[in-house]
Amino acid sequence: MLEGLDKQLFLFLNSLHSPFFDKVMWIISYPPTWIPLYLAIIVLLILKYRRKMIMIVIVIALLITASDQVSVAIKNTVKRPRPCWEKSIEGKVHTVNGQCGGKYGFVSSHASNSFAVALLSLCLFRKRWLSISIVAWALVVGYSRIYLGVHYPADVLFGSILGALTGWCAYLLFDLIDSKFMEKSLFFNRLLKEPDKNADISTGIK
Repeated sequence: MLEGLDKQLFLFLNSLHSPFFDKVMWIISYPPTWIPLYLAIIVLLILKYRRKMIMIVIVIALLITASDQVSVAIKNTVKRPRPCWEKSIEGKVHTVNGQCGGKYGFVSSHASNSFAVALLSLCLFRKRWLSISIVAWALVVGYSRIYLGVHYPADVLFGSILGALTGWCAYLLFDLIDSKFMEKSLFFNRLLKEPDKNADISTGIK
């Protein structure tokens, strides 16, 4: 029943297309389009956490890798065909530039990756305008996958949840490493400032 509702919702959303939005959604869904955004986020993070640049880069790299690879592993385990590969709705699916992607679509890697970045950015920046912008971008990316006929709404929904969880875990990792780093910094600062109690306090030999 739920699968049937998912297909009906997909067919409705996928049918709302036009030549103009075909081009727009294709660009939005094209991963290299995201590179300027990723670079901007990295630059903003470095400006905010200047002394933690290496840690920021490592956490983001781990985030993207985990989000992408876990979603691919789920695809290969669940093996739910993409709408454009589904025989029962063949001829009803609108695709763009004849592209369909790999055979399996649950969950959406695009949705997972975009929401992972969105959640991590939201936690690290905590600025309302940026939070709204980044979440809106992630939602549009997710919708573009339905528009292009390569994912069902459930693929996008669960991909978004996976991405959000991955982003949250990445933030917890960053916070953990950061707190441990601060503890060590404070320890060494105190060690440098405190006099050695065992040191000879005599000023000389008479």
